[in-house]
Amino acid sequence: MAEGRAGGPPPGIMPAGVPPGTAAGGNFDPAAVAKELLRATRAGALATLDCDTGHPFASLVNVATDTDGSPVVLISRLARHTANLQADARASVLLAAAGRGDALAHPRLTVLGTVTAIARDAPEAARIERRFLSRHPKSRLYAGFGDFAFHRLDVAGAHLNGGFARAAELAAADILTDVADAAEIVAIEDSAVAHMNAGHGDAVRLIATRLLCKPDGAWSVTGIDPDGVDLALGDDVGRLAFAIRATSAHALRDQLADITAAARQSRPPGATDAIFP
Repeated sequence: MAEGRAGGPPPGIMPAGVPPGTAAGGNFDPAAVAKELLRATRAGALATLDCDTGHPFASLVNVATDTDGSPVVLISRLARHTANLQADARASVLLAAAGRGDALAHPRLTVLGTVTAIARDAPEAARIERRFLSRHPKSRLYAGFGDFAFHRLDVAGAHLNGGFARAAELAAADILTDVADAAEIVAIEDSAVAHMNAGHGDAVRLIATRLLCKPDGAWSVTGIDPDGVDLALGDDVGRLAFAIRATSAHALRDQLADITAAARQSRPPGATDAIFP
């Protein structure tokens, strides 16, 4: 991770004298919490530097992830934040978990880096478009407009606030998924997603409802990577991490078979011994 300006700390790292991480007991796993927020948050605040005044400029954007977890947004070149990025590519995205009560009691993640526009003819363009539109199908209404383009945040670092008295500074490697040894997974992801949704919809439904305790419905797979699988039902999304990292088609089949078996064998939510031996 690159050093900050004028020899300062890298992006997201607090100045000397501030502990690099704090936790108020329990089993606080900053990297796991951060990865969950990164993969399972559908919208966030994109902060850019105003090209006229230099002030921080925050705007609401829909967010998806590339295979490695890098945040991806679909924005118009007519928008103020796009003009800001053309002048200075540095940016951050704030991803926050929703919940009842005090919003500050729930975890949130600030991901910092530089934003790169994805050309329509780039090798990764089709993959990024598919992953984003699987997460945000209504964006198909304008994704093809000439002034819209996908942009990826190339992560430099992150800061996690996991709730009161829980914080951690994280390097890019802490929150991203290493795909250097998983070219086969990247190559077959599209067909694997289609296969799960077309041929194993019942299994996907059980994975969502029994392993993630999500409401019942026609859940679908929106993405697969070496670390896990992403699911969606309308505006609700879920993420299930693999027990063992999958870097080949064979390993992926094993992991999908294992989680399907676990879902079939687990108790339905609310089941009792009288109806579920």
